[in-house]
Amino acid sequence: MCRRRFGQTWRLRSSCTAREAEDRVLADAYPWASRFPLKDLVDRNYLQRPAGNSGQVRELLGFFGVGSVKACEEKIEDLLVADYRTSDAFTPDKLSLAAWLRVGERRAAHTETREYDREAFVSALREIRELTLVPIDLALPQLVEKCASAGVVFVLEKSLPKIRASGVSRWLTPRKALIQQSLRYKSDDHFWFTFFHECAHLLLHSRKAIFIDMVKGPGSADPKQEAEANLWAADFLVPTAAMRTFIKTFAGTEDEVRAFAESNRIAPGIVVGQLQHREIVPFAKLNSLKIRYEWAD
Repeated sequence: MCRRRFGQTWRLRSSCTAREAEDRVLADAYPWASRFPLKDLVDRNYLQRPAGNSGQVRELLGFFGVGSVKACEEKIEDLLVADYRTSDAFTPDKLSLAAWLRVGERRAAHTETREYDREAFVSALREIRELTLVPIDLALPQLVEKCASAGVVFVLEKSLPKIRASGVSRWLTPRKALIQQSLRYKSDDHFWFTFFHECAHLLLHSRKAIFIDMVKGPGSADPKQEAEANLWAADFLVPTAAMRTFIKTFAGTEDEVRAFAESNRIAPGIVVGQLQHREIVPFAKLNSLKIRYEWAD
């Protein structure tokens, strides 16, 4: 009996000592963890707010699904791909971007989809295009459902501090893809163009890549891929031939835009966005035709 009790006591002490050692290691890593947007992640209920620095680091590692700081840095490297290779991945803006991408992963893990089917996805996109005419609060649930029916998860997640990402497209598995958007520019033309741009990456480009598109500046795609995605998205939203014909006689009025948009079953703001991008009208003109979005409290 004494031997058995002694053995149990020794194992208990050993376990406590190991836990204390782990806590010290994690506490030492807190300066690294503090560079993440911890408060924002707590406010959005992606992290708890435990007592002590070691507990906060443990929470962060759990959020990323890893067991050590080294494993977390490797996870960040995988998430940031080209963005990681071109600069220091462990600056606050990069860590914030990695956290935002991880939120998308976690939300996607809890979203059921059918297996990816390219034809079904293209068919769903034709139906989703019609949603540009629907108020966004009614359109979003349908967009999510139609994407999921073709094997694609759609996640709309407010941007975290210091990041410039407008959208991301990536393959989680060979049979499940993810599109994640931040709504950095809160207007219908930017939202819908970003969505179809990310769809283009899934349809046209490698399944091994993560395409991170920025509000300004280059993302993780090469210029050729970005140009291809832009052309595909623009043509899918407003057929190029129809736009060229319209531009020939366009006098710059709102009524013309409304009539053209109605004939093409597309939101007027999207037409304005394309006219501005083509430099047919200045960026300060016709913006009253765009619909502005706001995050609900």
